[in-house]
Amino acid sequence: MAHMNDDEGSPERAGGGHESSGEPARGSMDQGALEPLGRPGLRHWQQSTITDPDLSDRGGVFFAAVEMTRMPMILADPRQDDTPIVFANNAFLDLTGYEEGEVLGRNCRFLQGAGTDPDHVRQLREALVEGRATALEILNYRRDGTPFWNAVFMGPVHNPEGEIIYFFASQLDVTNRRESEQQFRQAQKMEAIGQLTAGLAHDFNNLLHVINGSLERMAAKRHDEQAFERYLAAATTAADRGAKLTHQLLAFARRGRLEPKGIDLSELVNSVAELLESSVGSKATLHLNLQRRLPQVRVDATHLEMALLNVVVNARDASPNGGAITVTTKRVHLNGDAASRQLEPGDYALLCVSDEGTGMAPHIVARATEPFFTTKPRGEGTGLGLAMASGFVQQSGGRLEIDSGVGRGTTVRMLFPILERQADEFAPKTAPTGYQTRPLDNPTAPPLVLVVDDSREAAAMAGEALQDIGYRVVVAHSAEEALQRFDEAHGSGDAFKLVFSDVIMPGGANGLVLAKHVADRDPTVPVLLTTGYNDEMAIDGPQPHAMDVLGKPYRRSELIDRVQAALRRGARTGPGRTTSDFGHAQA
Repeated sequence: MAHMNDDEGSPERAGGGHESSGEPARGSMDQGALEPLGRPGLRHWQQSTITDPDLSDRGGVFFAAVEMTRMPMILADPRQDDTPIVFANNAFLDLTGYEEGEVLGRNCRFLQGAGTDPDHVRQLREALVEGRATALEILNYRRDGTPFWNAVFMGPVHNPEGEIIYFFASQLDVTNRRESEQQFRQAQKMEAIGQLTAGLAHDFNNLLHVINGSLERMAAKRHDEQAFERYLAAATTAADRGAKLTHQLLAFARRGRLEPKGIDLSELVNSVAELLESSVGSKATLHLNLQRRLPQVRVDATHLEMALLNVVVNARDASPNGGAITVTTKRVHLNGDAASRQLEPGDYALLCVSDEGTGMAPHIVARATEPFFTTKPRGEGTGLGLAMASGFVQQSGGRLEIDSGVGRGTTVRMLFPILERQADEFAPKTAPTGYQTRPLDNPTAPPLVLVVDDSREAAAMAGEALQDIGYRVVVAHSAEEALQRFDEAHGSGDAFKLVFSDVIMPGGANGLVLAKHVADRDPTVPVLLTTGYNDEMAIDGPQPHAMDVLGKPYRRSELIDRVQAALRRGARTGPGRTTSDFGHAQA
């Protein structure tokens, strides 16, 4: 029979012979704990104690209540091998589709399947081993193979001596709720994509208008040198702004090209202090509160400078009446609060920007890092500053947080994990001995370059730029065609000195696959890759062969510099490696 503790902790007899008592959960629910009926007052027991562990007498009120409830419940015996289920009520059998004889004596892992998260399984296993309560939602499978989301609360049952004799688990099918949440998230995602697309279309249409208009005026003013140069400069500036916009979007999407290294946040802030001071203007006052000898973090310094500048400029714009803008750096330790911040426990370096401006309402804070969302008047802000900063911080393994309130200013915190080993371990290594430089076989013969791009316009532009400085060029529009041209040239004795290829191409082989085939055929031929999107580029790890990567869009001078560097690399007797826009490429 059951003794249930009330809120004051005094036993309340429910009647009968055998006894059980429970320790109810107190205060707020543990993270992940469930309130199946949605009533704030409803609590699960965290653990319980029974005076008679015999399960054969099912005539008591306790078993009658367990059998009639609609909530699936089971008991498992940790004293037996593999902690088998020794009791399952009818609701559990209805939920899973199994018969009682198919359940008793089996470990509950038979409910798991291909889609079950191993981390959830680990959490359950650890709770069993440690003899503690736990609550989570796990993907299980019914007897017919259909999946369902199972909200599980599990806790130990003790005998009077304090020994654990059973584990009790109540369960709830929350599949409908999970699907509704997913549909809501998808609707939010589509709304955000619509806003992003509209913002992109607006900004790029403006840039294209400037470029097209300038080109038309250049054609009309081709005999007016000053006007021609003016319109050429306008078109070039608009193109550069478009490139910057795509870089910001890649940073927001956490797919931007980063070149991380160990840096001291305090030293970085000091190095850009004059720029920050000029950015805040005459009304606001910049204060620096920097911890000396701050442990290093591994980030891309250029992207961090841009993120910091964007946050400081936002602080300035939010302070029309002036006031202090304070940049702070310090070391912090996250322990119990790390999980709520979606970070691992440990030491972090904090970069913080605080202002005394107008502040933001909660609904504005919630959208502050959305791309193209801005409260500034039209034409005064792109809405990408905080989005770019947030994307960069997350890509660097950290977290950006915003604390703000109307009338009390805003604080933006950027947390970065501290390096366990400092930056000297990441210094460039000297080239191994034996990498001797040798001249080209025939330095007077123009090098033969294979240009590969599925875009005929892009291939033609690159080819013409190389031909202008004396290189011979063969163009291909797929990896398959490129390999055919490569084999033909090598078979004729007039071998290619360089392959310049786009990464993303249609068909079965991309630029990385092409580079591997080239290395298999002739490892002395360098490969220069180009792409505006690095999702297929691996940043770390051992490299099977040397290659360089030129990010799009690139200028003619950048292309020529990289091609010449690659040709010099190809003149070595052994394999080499150069630093690229993407770190290192890997096939």
